[in-house]
Amino acid sequence: MIQANESFAQDFDKGDLEIPPARGTVVLTCIDARIDPAKALGIDIGDSHVVRNAGGRASDDALRSITISSWLLGTREVAVIHHTDCGMEKFTDDALRQKIKEEKGVDVGDTDFLTFSDLDQSVRDDVERIRTTASLPDGLEVSGYVYDVRTGRVREVVPAS
Repeated sequence: MIQANESFAQDFDKGDLEIPPARGTVVLTCIDARIDPAKALGIDIGDSHVVRNAGGRASDDALRSITISSWLLGTREVAVIHHTDCGMEKFTDDALRQKIKEEKGVDVGDTDFLTFSDLDQSVRDDVERIRTTASLPDGLEVSGYVYDVRTGRVREVVPAS
């Protein structure tokens, strides 16, 4: 990675970019290594904030980052992007709690790992959580999508009627 960075830095010409993202957007997506939000969405350096966590969930920490981004750096749009074949769909919170207890001897109690069983519904839930977070600015646009890890395509998830 250090060698790759050396090559990257030799031609780097983006050092004068402003802190706020040029597109005024935040992308919330999963840590899955099969997703490259910059390539998949045509995002260049300086265009958008990207928040990543397991499942691409609207966790408390993701909301902290979105709040900072929107209030202090002018973002006005959030795209929640979950994906097909997500590991967070393949286990339950209870199963992970048990695994940690058995293998590490640590009780993680009621930790919510934000697993899910319905991909589209998890997107809807996160979009709704962001939309109803009182500390976020009025008028913040929030939309949800699913990225297909097999095709590279993104499809919109419409709110339930």
